[in-house]
Amino acid sequence: MQVEMQGLTKHFGATKAVNDFSITLYDGELVCLLGPSGCGKSTVLNMLAGILPVTKGKILFDGEDVTKHPPEQRGIGLVFQNYALYPHMTVMGNICFPLEIQNVPKAERIRRATEMAELVHMGDYLNRRPKQLSGGQQQRVAIARALVKNPRLLLLDEPLSNLDARLRLEMREEIRRIQLQTQVTTVFVTHDQEEAMSISDHIALMKDGYLQQHEKPQALYDEPANQFVADFLGNPPINNLEGTAQGDRFVSNDGSSFVCRGIEVVPSGTKINLAIRAESFVMENEKADSFMKCKIISVYQLGKEEMAQVEFGGNIFRAYISLENNIKAGDEVYLSLKDRGVFFFDKESGRRYI
Repeated sequence: MQVEMQGLTKHFGATKAVNDFSITLYDGELVCLLGPSGCGKSTVLNMLAGILPVTKGKILFDGEDVTKHPPEQRGIGLVFQNYALYPHMTVMGNICFPLEIQNVPKAERIRRATEMAELVHMGDYLNRRPKQLSGGQQQRVAIARALVKNPRLLLLDEPLSNLDARLRLEMREEIRRIQLQTQVTTVFVTHDQEEAMSISDHIALMKDGYLQQHEKPQALYDEPANQFVADFLGNPPINNLEGTAQGDRFVSNDGSSFVCRGIEVVPSGTKINLAIRAESFVMENEKADSFMKCKIISVYQLGKEEMAQVEFGGNIFRAYISLENNIKAGDEVYLSLKDRGVFFFDKESGRRYI
């Protein structure tokens, strides 16, 4: 099912939780609503579900306006952060419950519940109760219960936040497997950028109730629309060097400078953040005025490469350096930049110069 949100807005009194949110989710894709706590992503999900009324805007399911439809008329499956399983029911009873409410015949309920349990790898646990299951197993049951109704839209509200790191990794892979197998259009809310990058077809990144960028995960990383997007995505975080554009050179606040390809797009004299991914530095063999003259502060070994903490012009940043360079703390090195992973952002507005 295709989902369109047109100018979606939600106010709680004087508080504007979501502002003019407009995106299209295409049939069969998994889209992550990503952003920091309080950015409005769960509010968007609750408006999609019909739990929260819309202040302004429209929600269309396959072209049908469902903005004022109650949840039971939208054909959705919803999985919460706390699973919300019924403790007195078995796994079979929990998965069957939505079908029982719909007065589906018992034999059909059992057939469909068994099928869903097998899909989420819980077929051997149908007679157990929630307290006899691990967190990951309870999450699988919650997903099966949401899917047993054959929903047009599956909504997942931070479903992995209660799990430990290893189980989170396993369960996000399972959610992606299940979504690809069922081909149900899915919205996944998370504040974890790694989670969103790993399983999404598209990511909608939010801040303060506004959509910042809606793109495929790699495109979001490679072509951030503004400073916030660049800062939010990436581990380690992107480096921001404060300074000024002067012709073809970047000049740091202490007067240190180097030739920076592409900086000509910035009006000369403009104060900028030069944003550089840690993997976008190149170690140079020659000493030249056109390169960044840097000092190594510390070095950390990360298997086949090293992470160096580096100082240039009063700016301290992180850079991946090959082990072959044999650098150590205190060394003076000369660096240049790759074309990829280097961005110019206006210091005041955060907008990107392209």
